[in-house]
Amino acid sequence: MLNEIGHFTLLLAFCVALIQATVPLLGAHKGRTDLMAIAESAANLQFALLLASFAALTHAFVTSDFSVKLVVLNSHSLKPMLYKVTGVWGNHEGSMLLWVLILSLFGASASWFGSNLPILLRTRVLSVQGAIGVAFLAFIILTSNPFERVQIPPFDGQDLNPLLQDPGLAFHPPFLYLGYVGLSMAFSFAVAALLEGRIDAAWGRWVRPWTLAAWVFLTVGIALGSWWAYYELGWGGFWFWDPVENASFMPWLLAAALLHSSIVVEKRETLKSWTVLLAILAFGFSLIGTFIVRSGVLTSVHAFANDPERGLFILIILGIFMGGALILFSIRAGAMEAQGVFSMFSRETALVTNNLLLAVSAFVVFFGTIWPLVAELFFDRKLSVGPPFFNAAFTPFMILLGLVLPIGSSLPWKRAKVSRPLKKLLPVFIFCICFSGFVWSTQTGQSLIGPIGVFLGSWIVIGTSVDLLSKLGSSPKITRLIFLPRADYGKFFAHVGLGVTMFAISAVSSWEKEDIRVVPVGGSWTIGSYNLKLNEVMKVRGPNYFSTMGVISVSKEGVELTTLRPEKRNYPIAQMATTEAAIDYRIFRDLYVVLGDQQSNKSWTVRTYLKPFANWIWSGCALMALGGFLSLTDRRLRIAVGDSRKKSIGQTV
Repeated sequence: MLNEIGHFTLLLAFCVALIQATVPLLGAHKGRTDLMAIAESAANLQFALLLASFAALTHAFVTSDFSVKLVVLNSHSLKPMLYKVTGVWGNHEGSMLLWVLILSLFGASASWFGSNLPILLRTRVLSVQGAIGVAFLAFIILTSNPFERVQIPPFDGQDLNPLLQDPGLAFHPPFLYLGYVGLSMAFSFAVAALLEGRIDAAWGRWVRPWTLAAWVFLTVGIALGSWWAYYELGWGGFWFWDPVENASFMPWLLAAALLHSSIVVEKRETLKSWTVLLAILAFGFSLIGTFIVRSGVLTSVHAFANDPERGLFILIILGIFMGGALILFSIRAGAMEAQGVFSMFSRETALVTNNLLLAVSAFVVFFGTIWPLVAELFFDRKLSVGPPFFNAAFTPFMILLGLVLPIGSSLPWKRAKVSRPLKKLLPVFIFCICFSGFVWSTQTGQSLIGPIGVFLGSWIVIGTSVDLLSKLGSSPKITRLIFLPRADYGKFFAHVGLGVTMFAISAVSSWEKEDIRVVPVGGSWTIGSYNLKLNEVMKVRGPNYFSTMGVISVSKEGVELTTLRPEKRNYPIAQMATTEAAIDYRIFRDLYVVLGDQQSNKSWTVRTYLKPFANWIWSGCALMALGGFLSLTDRRLRIAVGDSRKKSIGQTV
């Protein structure tokens, strides 16, 4: 019965979304407040209906209701409860239901927290959100029904993909969707403002918190996915430039650019057209990511589905929303004239440089991701674009971004004297150059990636710290430091996090040590200053898998440090094997061990990696997310703007 209710509420949500997309928009056009008031009620009702539908599907997974086809294909009665729950979104149909649930959550949030918005703008934002909901609910109902039944329920299910039975992957997709779908709010604000024909400083302030929230969620989601790939897939890497990895990274880059350009709109009322275009493109790239994940046109271990027909449906949605928004953008271009002027040396110029570097780097990633498909379609050639291309093409833009960041952050608005920030940062620059030079002189036969990372990381971290301390004035006091706006601390932690991540990636890439060998039981080997010994290999049974587990002791200078237990798991229901790496996490390095296959002489293949500063990659991501969260809680982003601004943006053209 609950399954029928879930399916029915899904259909009702489509009808409500259709009303939300049309009736309030008509009311805004005719100036009828009674029709506009429907937008908030419809947004809340749509969220409630989709929440009920999602709860019904979750109940089916938790109770192992094998009358539902989706449960049969993605669950098993012996599976741990955590993975029964995560199985709800560990497949195409369930993940799309989560997608629209989050979309409706953001729409409802706009009605809950948008009381300070002019009624016309709020109405149009909710209507655009409703239109997006109509498109994706139609996609689910017509092509991806999560409540499809089986005629004769089997005794048990086929189990969830074993690679997804992991805590990291349990939370990675929801955070990614919160980021992907959160960018729909920036898109809706952009389209709503274009419909009104007016964009000003108030619009920049209103769109920024939604973009910031989406960027924070994307940061957490990408970091969780990277961490999962690092410890679960067994190849020791944290990023492979896989098409689906790129699909989440491109919107992240554009959202970061949008965040900075919206500040310029708010503070200086310039870069209006560019900011609106970024809002459109950021969500557009989220839709492109959805297409890549679900169409099967690009091969990826992360892909949810391999169905070109579903991909075509998403491509049509992408064309309608992106095409319509860009046409509207071209029509309204005259209404987005910049009012503020600024000199060549100013914070505005630094933020423009930031935007260009982030946007161009996003399009470099897009080109590398989509080029194999283009080559096959138009040139009948099968090509593979891998890490060498992305590392060579993408890295220079990040180096330039790291160089500009501390200087740009310390420049004043409108007009700046270059001598002031240079005088303040010159000692920092000299120190960082000397520090990286020292690191370069101590390494032998290794690339410059490590020293460059040392320079960029220290330059960003120390430069950002100097900028924060400069806000305290000539006589710093602890009370001034405590009562600085949260946005200042948010900026500090986000930039420091970027510096830490840049350094850590460079350190791992440059100074990692790798050892692959065949080891008999009782045999030992060394890597760096560590001695490892394979004590035994035993068979272990898990709740829904069988495991071959190695027991490896680790010592240094005769002192035993830890025991590592790498595994090779076999899931009999899914008929799939996985590799479970064993990692000894330390502050300055990770010791990473993978157990391979048994050889004919009863020895075992063992891969060992010594990864310096590996944990700092995700620590930097956590700092970036913390910075975004602190900025989001700044009171200045939550209070209403002045009445004059409300009136100006609330007027129709």
